[in-house]
Amino acid sequence: MAVDLSITHLILDASLVVQLVMLILLAASVSSWAVIFRKIRQLKAARHGAERFEDEFWSGGNLSELYARSEHPDLHTGGLERIFRAGFREFNRMRQQGAAAEPTMESAQRVMRVALNREMDQLEQQVPYLATVGSTSPYIGLFGTVWGIMNSFLALGAMQQATLATVAPGIAEALIATALGLFAAIPAVMAYNRFSNQSERIAGRYEMFIEEFTSFLQRHLQGGPSR
Repeated sequence: MAVDLSITHLILDASLVVQLVMLILLAASVSSWAVIFRKIRQLKAARHGAERFEDEFWSGGNLSELYARSEHPDLHTGGLERIFRAGFREFNRMRQQGAAAEPTMESAQRVMRVALNREMDQLEQQVPYLATVGSTSPYIGLFGTVWGIMNSFLALGAMQQATLATVAPGIAEALIATALGLFAAIPAVMAYNRFSNQSERIAGRYEMFIEEFTSFLQRHLQGGPSR
């Protein structure tokens, strides 16, 4: 008698525990792909926004006008622009209060650091979830495999005559759990490494801008070239 070893048949005939493991891995895979697509769009927007704002900032235009445009409610601003806006707003506030140069610069830089941390929190949000999926999915799949093989051998021990046809379906359904675990883990790990690297690059870019903008504001306070 031929044994149906199609993937669909093996999943439907799997034990309840193995089916539950497969369902968990499928949900982990779908959710991780949703995170991956969302982070791709978010990081791409952050890079393009930083490039656009840096070009505009270093084009030699007036900073007050640039700040006014960044405050426009209908304008979609990027992370670097929000950092600039926070720093320039604090700088102007301290100047209006007649604060000395050193407290003014410390306050502006502190505000920009807070804005930087806020932006990085947004960029890194849900990225650790990919690491969790990547590290746990193979073990969840392995649990389903061990459970399925254990059930197969228990059923085999109760048979008078064992054949490969009686053992193969149980082992095959168990190995599907391992395959699903790897299917969920591999993209998640690759995406986690890529997103972590991209976030570090963006953070470095933001850090460099803060240092450059701080130096520019210091020169402005010391009576240097103004824009």
